[in-house]
Amino acid sequence: MVEFALPPNSRIMKGHSYSAPRAATNTKTFCIYRWNPDDSDNPRLDSYEIDLNACGPMVLHALIKIKSEVDSTLTFRRSCREGICGSCAMNIDGTNTLACLKPISEVKGEIKIYPLPHMPVVKDLVPNLSEIYRQYASITPWLRAGAPPDADCERLQSPEKRAALDGLYECVLCAACSTACPSYWWNGDRFLGPAILLQAYRWLADSRDEAREERLNQLDDTFRLYRCHTIMNCTKTCPKNLNPARAIAEIKKLLLERV
Repeated sequence: MVEFALPPNSRIMKGHSYSAPRAATNTKTFCIYRWNPDDSDNPRLDSYEIDLNACGPMVLHALIKIKSEVDSTLTFRRSCREGICGSCAMNIDGTNTLACLKPISEVKGEIKIYPLPHMPVVKDLVPNLSEIYRQYASITPWLRAGAPPDADCERLQSPEKRAALDGLYECVLCAACSTACPSYWWNGDRFLGPAILLQAYRWLADSRDEAREERLNQLDDTFRLYRCHTIMNCTKTCPKNLNPARAIAEIKKLLLERV
């Protein structure tokens, strides 16, 4: 399942190797994808041996340690370190996930780290997510209501209707699910992908939104929605344990009900 958007006619080569201090007794090797657009070198895998007794428990801790203490040229995204921002999404040990939520102890042997698959690479572990963000904007991801709320009242929602949003609003748009989807690999310019479709259903499921018909009309398209073939990679890989495949099925049900 691990494929990458490499420069044309390129192959991943064995790169530099860094060893842990001699006194280290508990070590782990991290093999990390490296590519710099500013030079003519092919992509490579650099190996970093890290002393786990001097490192936090998550893969992100190791990456920060490598960048801070071993190789400052290593490039990756990160921010909250709490699984909330989605910045540190990458492919770790063959699975798309968040580095801040991936325990080092879960991986036997060396840990191989690549950028999210089938996305253009900006540098090292940083993918270009411009298309994902463009698609996200296309679904108008905000509450659309015709009349303003009463001046002395919020837009109220019953506990039952609020509960309909559980499993949807928690998405952090890390793109781990979309970049694990073969349909998105093949049709990423036209298929919205599981991350964006889950977000689209989040607004369809919101009882306060008044643009359901317009939203459904926008999604009712051979490619935008129906390129989903229920492969289930999206649900399997989601680091927040959400179910994008179910959200996509619910959109299809809504479209079927109005026929």
